[in-house]
Parts: sequence; structure tokens; C-alpha cells
Amino acid sequence: MKPHLGTVAIVGVGLLGGSLGLALKDRGLATRVRGVGRRQEVIDTALGLNAIDEGTLDLAGAMKGADLVVLCTPAALVPEQLDIVRTRIAPHVVVTDVASTKAEICAHVRTNWSEPYRFVGSHPMAGSEKYGPEHATPHLYDGCITIVEPLGDHARDAHDTVCTLWRAVGSRVVEIAPRQHDGIVARTSHIPHIVAALVAELAAGGGDVKDLVGKGFRDVTRIAEGRAEIWRDICLTNREAIAEGLREFGEQVGAVRELIEQGQAAELDAFFVSAQAARRRALGE
Repeated sequence: MKPHLGTVAIVGVGLLGGSLGLALKDRGLATRVRGVGRRQEVIDTALGLNAIDEGTLDLAGAMKGADLVVLCTPAALVPEQLDIVRTRIAPHVVVTDVASTKAEICAHVRTNWSEPYRFVGSHPMAGSEKYGPEHATPHLYDGCITIVEPLGDHARDAHDTVCTLWRAVGSRVVEIAPRQHDGIVARTSHIPHIVAALVAELAAGGGDVKDLVGKGFRDVTRIAEGRAEIWRDICLTNREAIAEGLREFGEQVGAVRELIEQGQAAELDAFFVSAQAARRRALGE
């Protein structure tokens, strides 16, 4: 039976929030989809695309009558928004988010909310280097993995609702603790983005290279086009795990540099073969 989520308030109606609104409406999962934004032009775009039924710039006011609240904003904004939401929602309301970092946000809830918690952290592993509601699609979440923090000191119905939400829009839900989540995605998502940005900077430092840019450069650096605000906040809210991974990455770069400087052909061959196998393992192939 198709779930019904009542009135859903989506805070932040860019790519992720706009796509969620479209998915909810396309599948008939909500009575009403209410969008909350910081700029009226973004709200107007989301309304024009039918990603939301109504829109407002008033976060506190948008909580009236909501049954489910989904925060789809940069990670650094989420704790402050949670403080506002907590004081404005009815006792039955369920709250979740889509931020790419989880430990700081979930710890903030445990410090400021009461048990059993009706906020359940989540992170759909979906997105694009594009951003804004104009790029939203009702199929963004089809087939993606959404990380949800495991049931612990949450209200069971709230945890069930968050899992139901993501499954209903096409995701496969995987439960992982917030700190473990941040350690893993630092290496599989956050550091790769930083590396892509560094590769782009390295190439640009070589002068006018546009006639010598191939497909490999485009593939490696595509994600460097992502919204700077989002990635700034990811770095600042997952500092420990990212810094640790970058230190290890720096050591690996240094080791490969030495192999190249010393002309170690056999060792370089072994490195590239090992990397091929490592990629297949990471992809589960």
C-alpha cells in the first residue's frame, strides 16, 4: 500500500529539495508540499516547476500544520534550523535532513531535543554538480542509497516514517551510525571532491590548456563544478575525518612521486594494477 505522508515541509528547494518535492507529487505521497527558502526567486522557480504547492521565506511559520519536515540546506545551516523547527512543530511531527555529514547534526539533536527523538538523520547519496530547482527531477532518488541513522533513542514511528519516505521515492535505505557514516563518506565522496578541485587548479595553473584538455580531465574534474557553499560546509562539519584522509592521501601521493622520480617501472606497474583492483572492490565488482 502506498504510504501517505500528509503535509511535507521542504526547507531548501534546490536540486535535492526540489527533486524531493517532484518525487512526492509525482507519486502522490503527500497531501501538500510546502517549500521554504531564503530567496523568493528560488521559491518562484520551484512553484513554476510544480515542485511545491506553496512557498514561503518564513521557516517558523512554515511549520504550522506540517507532518514531516525535511531540511535540504547546506550542513552548517541545519543545527540553527533545527533549533527553530523544534520550538514550532506539533508533537507528532517527524524531522529529517539530507546533509552529507551527520555526526555534528545528530549530536546537536541529542544535546537540544528530548527523547524519544523525532529527528532522524538521513543522507541520500544522490545529486549532481548542478544545483538549483531548475535542475530538479522526480527521478533523482531512483535507485540511490540513502543512509539513515539506526533506530536507537528515536521514536520508532519517526524512524519508520523517515525510512518509508526514502523508500517511497525510490531509494534503498542503509542504516549506518553518524560517526561511521562521516568517516566513510570522507573517503568516498568528500576527499574525491577536494582532489577534483585540486586537479582543476593544477591544470589551470599551466596557462591556456583548453586545446589539450581530454575526456579524462573532464571526468576527473566534473564534480569540481559543485556548489561551493555546500562543499565548504561539508569540509567544516566533517573536519576530523577529512583531515585524516587527506593526510593519508598526501603520504600516498608522496610515495608515488618518489617512484616516478626514481624511475621504478615495476613498482609503478604494481601501483596501477593495485589501484584497478581497489576500484573494483570499492564498487563491489
